Amino acid sequence: MRLDAEDLAKISALTLAHYQENAESFEAGTRDHDVSQNIAALLRHIEGAPPCDILDFGCGPGRDLKTFTGLGHRAVGLDGTPRFVEMARQASGCEVWLQDFLKLSLPAGRFDGIYANAALFHVPGQELPRVLRELRAALKPRGALFSSNPRGGNQEGWNRGRYGAYHDLDGWRGLMKEAGFEELEHYYRPQGLPRDQQPWLASVWRRV
Repeated sequence: MRLDAEDLAKISALTLAHYQENAESFEAGTRDHDVSQNIAALLRHIEGAPPCDILDFGCGPGRDLKTFTGLGHRAVGLDGTPRFVEMARQASGCEVWLQDFLKLSLPAGRFDGIYANAALFHVPGQELPRVLRELRAALKPRGALFSSNPRGGNQEGWNRGRYGAYHDLDGWRGLMKEAGFEELEHYYRPQGLPRDQQPWLASVWRRV
């Protein structure tokens, strides 16, 4: 069923309200998550010498912004939740943009890499091709994009107050290739567990 403008506005408003209301508990629950595998996956595929210009798309309270900055890179955060933007600015000292994922305003050709950890799955499927093209345009030529999303059977809907779209590898590949990316690698997380206990699909892509 096609979502109209009112549906999309409701999806954004309710999902962002959920995060706004639960910002402190979300930060406490995620501050110790080890995503070093994901950060390393993006950085090893960025061409050229560091420091790199990196957009942390859906940066949340700023945990990974601090990591990128600590590694010497120039990181900018983006999130649609006002409280997360405040928290990320305070935690990282980085520039952090308040932008709804469905109403992006990004500079062209600015970033060497885009890090979208547990963020893009909140974009409804019908809007995802447009959003991916906007992210591609924000990358420098041959820039890299990392994504990690909870995987599923290409279904979408509401889950505990948040809207999500859950793609399998083939579905995600199709979307990324259509948007002008080539695949560099993919893997499932957490590491070292049987596949049925790895709910996250991570992948890295190059702008072509």
